[in-house]
Amino acid sequence: MRRRHIAPLFAAALALPAVLLSAADASAAPVDKAQVLSSWTQTDAGSYAAWNTARENQAAWSAYGFDWSTDYCTTSPDNPFGFPFKNACARHDFGYRNYKAAGAFEANKSRLDSAFYADLKRVCATYSGASRSTCDATAWTYYQAVSAFGNSAAVDGSAVS
Repeated sequence: MRRRHIAPLFAAALALPAVLLSAADASAAPVDKAQVLSSWTQTDAGSYAAWNTARENQAAWSAYGFDWSTDYCTTSPDNPFGFPFKNACARHDFGYRNYKAAGAFEANKSRLDSAFYADLKRVCATYSGASRSTCDATAWTYYQAVSAFGNSAAVDGSAVS
């Protein structure tokens, strides 16, 4: 009778290491995390679209441990003069935060800032005439600000995240 009580305990003790190993594996980020991050932070519209699709379904990417937090355009207006820059700012935050976490920010900052400017210019391309000129000038100003000051905590939001 005593053997029946010991057998399940013995089986459970043998299974425990396997459970612990699979739990450790589950917490590790997928090996292609750097490639995915890179693909979502390029200057082309396809990269922006892929990032935005993932952003709308973050749960599907939870194993990657990406930081999706954003303060949008930080201390600047999210929609200056009515131009919707908010999502471009969110993708810029995504790039900054995740490359900083990966310890690869300096090597990627210039491209992240260029992708931000490309995103802003795509917003401006939907306007014409004086509105387009105003949008382009505002986009240039935003780009210059992140280019010059984007590494500071006051501009990139790291002081509040």
